[in-house]
Amino acid sequence: MIKKMKFSAMAVLSTAMLAGLLAGCGGNANKEKAEGEDKPAANEDSMYSAPFENGKYTTPVTISTVFPIASSLKFKNGENIENNVHTKWAKDTLGIDIKYLWTVSDQNNAYETKLRLMLTSGEKMPDIISFRGSPSLISDLIDSGQFTDAGELFDKYASDVYKQAMAEEPSVWNPYIRDGKRMGIPILENAYNNDPVMYIREDWLKKLNLKAPTNLAELETVLDAFTNQDPDGNGKKDTTGLAVGFKNNLNTWMSEAGWIFGMFGAMPNQWNKTADNTLAYGSVQPEMKQGLATMQKWMKEGYISSESGLYDENKATEAFTAGKSGIIVGPYWMTGWPLPDLQKNVPDAEYKAYPLPGGPDGKVGRHGTKIASGAVLINKDMEHKDAFFVYQNYLFDNWANPESTTFVDGFAKGYDYDIASDGTVLKEQDSDKIPGGWVDAIRYTLTYDGAIIPNLMMNTLAKLADGAEPSNQYEKNLSERIPEQIKAAKIIIDQKDSVMPEMFTGTPTETQLSRGDMLEKLEKEVLNKIIYDKAPVDEFDTFVEKWKTTGGDKVTEEVNEWYQSIQ
Repeated sequence: MIKKMKFSAMAVLSTAMLAGLLAGCGGNANKEKAEGEDKPAANEDSMYSAPFENGKYTTPVTISTVFPIASSLKFKNGENIENNVHTKWAKDTLGIDIKYLWTVSDQNNAYETKLRLMLTSGEKMPDIISFRGSPSLISDLIDSGQFTDAGELFDKYASDVYKQAMAEEPSVWNPYIRDGKRMGIPILENAYNNDPVMYIREDWLKKLNLKAPTNLAELETVLDAFTNQDPDGNGKKDTTGLAVGFKNNLNTWMSEAGWIFGMFGAMPNQWNKTADNTLAYGSVQPEMKQGLATMQKWMKEGYISSESGLYDENKATEAFTAGKSGIIVGPYWMTGWPLPDLQKNVPDAEYKAYPLPGGPDGKVGRHGTKIASGAVLINKDMEHKDAFFVYQNYLFDNWANPESTTFVDGFAKGYDYDIASDGTVLKEQDSDKIPGGWVDAIRYTLTYDGAIIPNLMMNTLAKLADGAEPSNQYEKNLSERIPEQIKAAKIIIDQKDSVMPEMFTGTPTETQLSRGDMLEKLEKEVLNKIIYDKAPVDEFDTFVEKWKTTGGDKVTEEVNEWYQSIQ
């Protein structure tokens, strides 16, 4: 129920000027902490807790942390997370020595489990913890009392670029506010990154003399033809119109069905804002009935697979990439993965991205993308709290900032890019030409993706799709993306007014914790029965009453108490 840009003289100068400016801004540097350093901290007004010159600590300061190692994280040259091109960069460029108290494979929630063990055993926490995942864990960590007011530190130490990025959506702080204090620094993500767009088999449309649908009636015409007119030409009735999976949720991250309900003004599996400025759980809103009736019809007509209720996001997508389904809905980045598998399986297949169609009254509705995915917590006993901001400011000012020329081709030569003998810049698609292969070294960073300015990437892709010439290195790098991906991004931006955002970003309420699993099970059972025509659509009304009386009303009350508290 709940990026790429050589370390130029200008960049050095900018950093030095910024350091000088910040040094004059005032503050309460911890002079005592500088004892034992080669040089004392300048004075109590210094922004730095240890001697700092030319953009780095003159004697390295330490940041201790912990880290989850995702299965997709790759290393080369004998490196590991504790000792790699990133840790060497941090020490050489910034004078920051990153020490890992422990690392763990991030499978089966092992990172979360290990953090919980630290918490329950009363173990001393590292200087910083970056966590993307369960809001409950972040809340419990904050409530442990071991972490400091990160918002106050952010106001004092964050650079202008960092602050401007965070200001794009001030509500990202909401989940971490305790008694007016911002106890965690949100980890920013790319806005619209997971918003859905519709992909259609273009060769099937041409073969059946159809046009891409713009509304529900046209969509059902295409679904019927893709299901019943043998679009793959094998003489068998073995195709479906739409690849969709709702084993996990109707509103999910790929091969999803949320947009079907969006056509009627509903968005299941999330909390939506109502006309009277309160929050309502989408799966029980009246508009759901029309979406359920539509999916029930599509199931009966065979437009969607009878196995859809058993398919997760990846399994459902296989029908499209195998050439057995003609439409799928998901993020713009599906053009990079997994949609290219379609051409591997069906070499002559073509697909294109199209806008989501409108409902009976022209309404288009889709889920949005959370602009923050987790938080960084700073230990109240951390010796050099400024060091985290020196680190993150540099990445925001140089990695994320499109005007910077520091990381021209990527984060590190020989890792996420290389230079061929003829001067050609080799990237991910040239992995076999990079000694040891291409690895995404920016993912070694403390906040997992370096630094992100939320609205920059998708708006830039849309601008490039409109024919704008790249005006800086950042835009040039984006212009080299897969052409269909750039077009899909523009569609996402063109339909941004259709976003129905998840409005509840607080920690799970008391009743959600005690009855959430039961309510979720009830919701899945009844809604699936209706879609599979095992129950009439009117069964929805009975479900809503039962949901409300068995905890849903109390959850709604608690969610709205949280919502009013942040107004």
